[in-house]
Amino acid sequence: MSAQDIIIKPVLTEKSYADIAAKKYYFIVAKGANKTEIKRAVEELFEVKVASVNTCNYDGKLKRMGRNEGMTPSYKKAIVQLTKESKPIAFFESLS
Repeated sequence: MSAQDIIIKPVLTEKSYADIAAKKYYFIVAKGANKTEIKRAVEELFEVKVASVNTCNYDGKLKRMGRNEGMTPSYKKAIVQLTKESKPIAFFESLS
């Protein structure tokens, strides 16, 4: 998998905005990606140095509209902590 296939999109929530100052960033990633692949992808795409990666798997929830039922998609979230000497990711810096 290429780096663009591993990192799907950033997670932009109140909690993720609060952690930008500590150089901690949240991403939705491919379900089959492991921590080493996620680390390499972030370092390649954003040209930063990653200290650690934590991942969480989320299952889809059952939702209803009237009598129709369906599932929301399941996804994998990665929390990426950069090293202290690394520069911040420019995309997130423009948001805060």
